[in-house]
Amino acid sequence: MALDFLKILARPKLTEPNMIAAWPGVSNVAILAATYIAKHLNCKELAALRPQYFFEPNGMIVRDSLVEGAQFPTNGFFYYKNKKGRDLIIFIGETQPTSNTYSFSHALIDVAERFNVKCIYTSAAIIAHMHHTEAPHVYGVGTNEKMLNHLTANGIDLGGNIQIANMNGLILGAAQERNMDGACILASVPNYTTHMNNPPAALAIVKTLASLLEINVDLEDMEKYADDAREDLKQMASEAMGDYIDFFTEPIWENPESRFNEDIDDDEDDNFNEDN
Repeated sequence: MALDFLKILARPKLTEPNMIAAWPGVSNVAILAATYIAKHLNCKELAALRPQYFFEPNGMIVRDSLVEGAQFPTNGFFYYKNKKGRDLIIFIGETQPTSNTYSFSHALIDVAERFNVKCIYTSAAIIAHMHHTEAPHVYGVGTNEKMLNHLTANGIDLGGNIQIANMNGLILGAAQERNMDGACILASVPNYTTHMNNPPAALAIVKTLASLLEINVDLEDMEKYADDAREDLKQMASEAMGDYIDFFTEPIWENPESRFNEDIDDDEDDNFNEDN
């Protein structure tokens, strides 16, 4: 298969690998999870997309006042030799394409077929009416009944009727059209935190993917990252509540007409002293 848009960087012998594909998205849970797994498995470079086939340059690189060339986002494939089960390929896209996303999805499936990938996984956030102190809930969707059974057999609740936006969802549509197994793992995030990273949700996805793919990932760093994020959210919520109270309330001692600032009637004061 001729893939002119693909630059091969290594030629390992991979055994029917699974594949994770991830891009930035809502709360960046997908990219956080994928990059964490790639880093902690010490994944090696496998291939890279030639970006000029799919992206318009977003600027020029200049060093020492000399223009060096167009600036494109990076899109790389990494691999891991798994002693416990199928090997793993991880695709990490620095940014999502803004056009020709359907063609881009099928190009990635071309690459997956080139490396004999049997199943492709993506991940995403599912926006929920929940409090940031609640643990994220994990859901799954699949490209066929086989994958749904695989998810439920691993204790994952099915996502039901939802929409998975952009590339984290589109590539599964391409996989289904090409009869490739695929699934998306979704973790719930509070609807008021979608503009910021959500490490607790990413941690939930890492745990789920590690179980599904039979890979051993050290979670210590991600757990600390998630704990720090919870503390940051707690602090932000506390400060926001303080600002809310300050804006909508007035201390009683600053209100000269407050009944609590009125002098106590002498008779009432005498009665109080007598009764006590």
